[in-house]
Amino acid sequence: MAFFNGRVSFVRFAVEGVATAPFGDETIEKLTQNAIGKYGTIESQDGVSIGFNGGRHLLDSEISFENNVYDDCLHLGMRFDVDKIPSNILKAYTEIEIKALSSGNPSGRPTKDQKEEAKESALARAQAEAADGRYRRMAMHPLMWDQSSQTLYSSASSANVLDRVAPLFRDTFGGDLHIVTAGRLAAGLATKLGLTMPYGDPAKFTVFADGHEEGAISWADPESQLPDVLGNEFLIWLWHTLATRSDTIALADGTEVTVMMTRTLQLDCPKGETGRDQLNDVGPARMPEALKALQSGKLPRKAGLILVRHDQQYELTLQAETFAVGSAALPKLEEAAGREATLARIEQIRHMTDTLDLLYAAFLQNRLGQGWGDNVGEIRQWLKAA
Repeated sequence: MAFFNGRVSFVRFAVEGVATAPFGDETIEKLTQNAIGKYGTIESQDGVSIGFNGGRHLLDSEISFENNVYDDCLHLGMRFDVDKIPSNILKAYTEIEIKALSSGNPSGRPTKDQKEEAKESALARAQAEAADGRYRRMAMHPLMWDQSSQTLYSSASSANVLDRVAPLFRDTFGGDLHIVTAGRLAAGLATKLGLTMPYGDPAKFTVFADGHEEGAISWADPESQLPDVLGNEFLIWLWHTLATRSDTIALADGTEVTVMMTRTLQLDCPKGETGRDQLNDVGPARMPEALKALQSGKLPRKAGLILVRHDQQYELTLQAETFAVGSAALPKLEEAAGREATLARIEQIRHMTDTLDLLYAAFLQNRLGQGWGDNVGEIRQWLKAA
């Protein structure tokens, strides 16, 4: 149960077009109908089968109100089964068949037809064995649907898995899912703040380093119209703010967050020309190598952060463009146990997410405001003097 124990990693989806009726028996019935082994009766062309399970472990088949519903949160698992014959097995079977078929040939070598026949026989043998599941690889990825914010948290971050979350969810509950990247999150926050988004070329980025020209980001999603590059600019703004102003930042709800960049910092060349810098240290942003990378025009893509708000401390890794949270350490729950501890843990995840979004909103008030040009000038002067 990845969300309820240990460190937490997730990407977020915005849930749209689904009624917010309380979770109940109808919810459980829908999940059960699309449980692993029931969803999609036609064999997948790529050998991948998906479906829901109870979410506590890989083979948890219990989907129930008591097991999966926690007030206005639904916790479950998406199981991911892959049936793929190992290439070395198929090759071995083919060699065995070739040897048997060509044993009587005067030349001692197999003919073209015998090679084709051997391949077909080897594949048939391997497929017959695969029918009992011996080559099946299974994985379970916990999901948590927070109905209060209509957010689906996914513990999986690989595109191969994420691409299958939305179709399974849509076929079960209707509506749709949209992954909450830096650009999508910015668009939602800008609406709340009454700000105007910088639509245009979503791959164009602000140039902070002297001697570099504006260009397109090599890692930008060509199919997206959302400026996910704002996530990279957010980390630069945060870096500059912590280095030159204060480690405590005022938030729009009247609270404050204390921030530290720690443990890891990854910077990439936006044009894909000069490679990547991966820095690991207690304070990586203070390392000379980090500032040199920034001066060379590289942009931060991942950073380790410590956030403290309302006396609650969270340590996490943030991926700039996707806003994926990695390996987040939540405060220890000393007194709560059982279901009470689970509900408290859900509140911690909500609070951490709210804190991160409020911090991002503080950046957007600068980035989308009239004073952004002055901010850029200050950052350029800071880099020049570093």
